[in-house]
Amino acid sequence: MKDKIFGVLQRVGRSFMLPIAILPIAGLFLGVGGSFTNETMLETYNLTKVMGPGTFIYALLTVLKAAGDIVFGNLPLIFAIGVAIGMAKREKEVAALAGAIAFFIMHASIGAMITISGGTESMLAGSSASVLGITSLQMGVFGGIIVGLGVAALHNRYYKIVLPQVLSFFGGTRFVPIVSAIVYMIVGILMFYIWPPVQTGIYSVGDLVRNSGYGGTMIYGIMERALIPFGLHHVFYLPFWQTAVGGTAQVGGQLIEGAQNIFFAELGATGIEHFNVEATRFMSGKFPLMIFGLPGAALAMYHCAKTNKRKIVGGLLLSAALTSMLTGITEPIEFTFLFVAPILYVIHCVFAGAAYMIMHMLNVGVGMTFSGGFIDMFLFGILQGNDKTNWLNIVLVGIVYFAVYYFLFKFLIMKFDFKTPGREEDDQDVKLYTRADVNAAKEAKAVKGDNGADEVSPLIVKGLGGSQNISDVDCCATRLRVTVNNPDKVKDDILKQSGAAGVVKKGNGIQVIYGPRVTVIKSNLEDYLAEGHHEEDSEDSNMVNDNKEVIHAPIEGRIVTLEDVNDGVFSAGMLGKGIAIEPMKGRAVSPVDGTVSTVFETKHAIVITSDSGAEILIHVGMDTVQLNGKHYTTHVKDGDKVKVGDLLVEFDMDKIKEKGYRLITPIIITNTDSYKAVSPFATGDIKEKEAILNIE
Repeated sequence: MKDKIFGVLQRVGRSFMLPIAILPIAGLFLGVGGSFTNETMLETYNLTKVMGPGTFIYALLTVLKAAGDIVFGNLPLIFAIGVAIGMAKREKEVAALAGAIAFFIMHASIGAMITISGGTESMLAGSSASVLGITSLQMGVFGGIIVGLGVAALHNRYYKIVLPQVLSFFGGTRFVPIVSAIVYMIVGILMFYIWPPVQTGIYSVGDLVRNSGYGGTMIYGIMERALIPFGLHHVFYLPFWQTAVGGTAQVGGQLIEGAQNIFFAELGATGIEHFNVEATRFMSGKFPLMIFGLPGAALAMYHCAKTNKRKIVGGLLLSAALTSMLTGITEPIEFTFLFVAPILYVIHCVFAGAAYMIMHMLNVGVGMTFSGGFIDMFLFGILQGNDKTNWLNIVLVGIVYFAVYYFLFKFLIMKFDFKTPGREEDDQDVKLYTRADVNAAKEAKAVKGDNGADEVSPLIVKGLGGSQNISDVDCCATRLRVTVNNPDKVKDDILKQSGAAGVVKKGNGIQVIYGPRVTVIKSNLEDYLAEGHHEEDSEDSNMVNDNKEVIHAPIEGRIVTLEDVNDGVFSAGMLGKGIAIEPMKGRAVSPVDGTVSTVFETKHAIVITSDSGAEILIHVGMDTVQLNGKHYTTHVKDGDKVKVGDLLVEFDMDKIKEKGYRLITPIIITNTDSYKAVSPFATGDIKEKEAILNIE
């Protein structure tokens, strides 16, 4: 049960990353625009004549401020769409549209209920708000999350629904916005009654946190860091940043909920003498930790490395330290010591909590968009002036943090001989970690080979137990987040060969840490899986199958070797051994007696499992996944029993060639490792059902 809850929370957390990812650029716009259009700041630095009202620069900065402000002002809608996209398994664009529609309908329904019940005058003060011009309840970002999660659940259940013939036009993906509209009209009515007491409860939780004083701030900081290894920190801090749990404040005559929202509202307001520390207490603790503390730990690990390995380790740790200092992305450093010395991470969590508490005690009022790196500190601390932020205290505390992290980490590493980078007996891990995760000069090659072929995805699929073991793929800022069917099939050593810094497993939820380049890895992996590639690594993959079997030609044409396919994956045998056929007729039949394992939605690839256990992939054409099933007609479905010669799929050769795609068709034994040998029977021209491969 706990593992299932973790899996759900992991998916929820990663779905937050898409809307959160827009906050840095929006914060940059708002920070620069708000700072340099603030009259107090212009007067303080004598800039009124140069960039004050009436100048071109002032006009440009005003536009920047408006561009940033509109994002923060409409985060609930952005979360509704972003969470729906993040949680949807397929056809994500449909989920996005349904999320927007459901959001409007829910709030319109709430607005209608408010009008029916006597208007906002009959409601508690502060309980209502204007949402995109609709009078509704003050739900904040929770309203968007409720819509996003619910729409995604409806989408994943109904996007393939088949309706009766008379209603067939409204089936499939078209049904999702329809059912979402109906459901969220009802949800809107229910929320009119449910949300006010929920809102009261949220305010109570917020009061409890705020009334806990410095101790509560420290506990918040410890929890935020402690959840990093599990990837649940986004779920934890988001309510503090975006809802009334993090506090409420009147800014410019408007009630603002959420620590981050309060900070940015004050950033764009005039007459603010000091930013609200009760809000920034949930953010400012990151700055001494990320800009100073973790770089100190990196320097300690460097000096503890063996002399002959310092050059390799130095490049790794310098890059990771700069990433932490500038952008606030800390996982490359944190995971460097997390897996080899967990006690160091426990100490790190305590220091994190202390940093939040000390910043609170020193009245530091510096907020952030995403992470506590120097960029955010410069925009929202230094530029705003020490009088409004007390940013100098970050530097003073940070210097102490750098020294404490350096000397304490160095002492503990040497005393207990922790195998931090450069101290291990075998330097292979250091080289792999450097090449795949940190060395920017080689990063592109780690994702794509010299010939442009994707070399990482086959390893990832194999490490995750094969494509049929993968249920869902997504990512956050630094991790590939995968839901698998059987976690016992996941192989950590293979995943680390793909460049992973670490692997976190909890039930069916798997997190593979790659660093900031993970978005590229995720996109390549999705393309790889969509093209019908299989790489199984089951528990019995090393067992040799004693059964002999003959594989018959599924297509009439000319036999060529896999090397002649000129495809990095097929030609290298990454998916298994086999042959390829240049088709002469636009049809493919079953090469064995067996069962249809998989008919891909794009119809270009089919997997057959023979009665004796051989798994045969028939991949019609190269890159034909891009056609999305056009010019293909399948005659079987998953689970169908077939005999040699039964028709599987027909394809229009001429139209596929007109689109610029090659029709060469690999026939691969994807569980090659289960057999002693896979040998070709014939060469040259071949007819359907003639023997082409012998496996034993």
